[in-house]
Amino acid sequence: MLEKMFKLKENGTTVKTEVLGGITTFMTMAYILAVNPSLLSASGMDATAVLIATALASFVGTMCMALMANYPFALAPGMGLNAYFAFTVCGAMGYSWQVALMAVFAEGIIFIILSLTSVREAIFNAIPLTLKKGVSAGIGLFIAFIGLQGAHIVVNNDSTLVSYVNFRSAFSTEGICALLALIGLFVTAILYIKKVRGSILIGIIVTWVLGMIAQAAGIYVVTPDAGYYSLYPAFGMTNFGAIGQTFGQVFKADFASVDIVNFIVVLFAFLFVDMFDTLGTLIGVATKANMLDKDGKLPRIKQALLADAIATSAGALFGTSTTTTFVESSAGVGEGARTGLASVVTGFLFLLSIFLAPIFTAVPGFATAPALIFVGFLMMGAVTDIDFNDLTEAIPAYLCIVAMPLMYSISEGIAIGVISYVIINLCCGKTKKITPLMYVLAVLFVCKYIFL
Repeated sequence: MLEKMFKLKENGTTVKTEVLGGITTFMTMAYILAVNPSLLSASGMDATAVLIATALASFVGTMCMALMANYPFALAPGMGLNAYFAFTVCGAMGYSWQVALMAVFAEGIIFIILSLTSVREAIFNAIPLTLKKGVSAGIGLFIAFIGLQGAHIVVNNDSTLVSYVNFRSAFSTEGICALLALIGLFVTAILYIKKVRGSILIGIIVTWVLGMIAQAAGIYVVTPDAGYYSLYPAFGMTNFGAIGQTFGQVFKADFASVDIVNFIVVLFAFLFVDMFDTLGTLIGVATKANMLDKDGKLPRIKQALLADAIATSAGALFGTSTTTTFVESSAGVGEGARTGLASVVTGFLFLLSIFLAPIFTAVPGFATAPALIFVGFLMMGAVTDIDFNDLTEAIPAYLCIVAMPLMYSISEGIAIGVISYVIINLCCGKTKKITPLMYVLAVLFVCKYIFL
């Protein structure tokens, strides 16, 4: 049955590999169950309700991806978009969270229409293969940067923006977290080199267990005020009735005081970032998994994009910000996952997390950091496929790569890559390489920077 549904042999994988990949993807994404409620509660939403909505939206979106597209890509409310939801739309602009949810819901409906009409598929196919390689490498650097921050290895610095952690000044908190993450990274790398199956997942578990040992020994000190909580999983049940505070509230938005122009701006901001974050993630993860065909196209891209669009609207109904394809899916791909069976595993783990949320949310950021950093290395391999002898191809790819981590955005990296690709090739007389849609995308990206 599984073979017929997911075509395991055709994709060169096994049930064991897919299950392992699905678990690994979930483990690297589980942080969203803690982070998303924390962020969205700043808008006035109930944290427990958001946690349940996050898990349900992730389950629905990931299952849609598995059953509609047969890809090992998992979905959850996206980082960055949830911050925009809480602090810009509901904070700076002063809209209620119900209005913000309506913008997300409307965005999802628009995406469904665009996916059915092949517009998003055309955009994916219009991006040159070299630029897609650059997107994959850029995402690798981006998620490695996220991992370094999550491990507290890289920290804020007033004079240089970022720096490495001072191990001595706060060793019992961020210092020990950074050290344990480095140990976990070496464990992961060594196991991977020795071809140990599940090396990335083992690295997460080993790092977490070492953290619990450090807490028991008093080396890691629980300091809630500073954001350092107990590393031991708590056992308890979730208040399921809380979901009633957000479910369906999207239809109770009060538009009496909403400026229609500003609402359209908010809608398109969600739309723009979600579209190109999703496209970038699909390009990057698919490239890593060698899923692109000889023309750089992703088979079943329409189904994948439609699953993502459905997840966004479903998430808004449950009561969470934009649900999108997660770049952390590359962790499962790194373990060998190649089909939707891995996504089924990830999806059910998200569903299970509703019942045992305290356990899953106890996985600390420094424990998942080694997986993100190492998968970043794996994704950087796409750089070797870029032709650096053709500067009209290499320079846009390079700009795309550096923009993602430095601008902290996959979509911004794609924007810089597309704009530079069109301008450089146009000015160098290589107009035959530029498709009409690339011109359109470049103009839209420029307009975005001017008007949004």
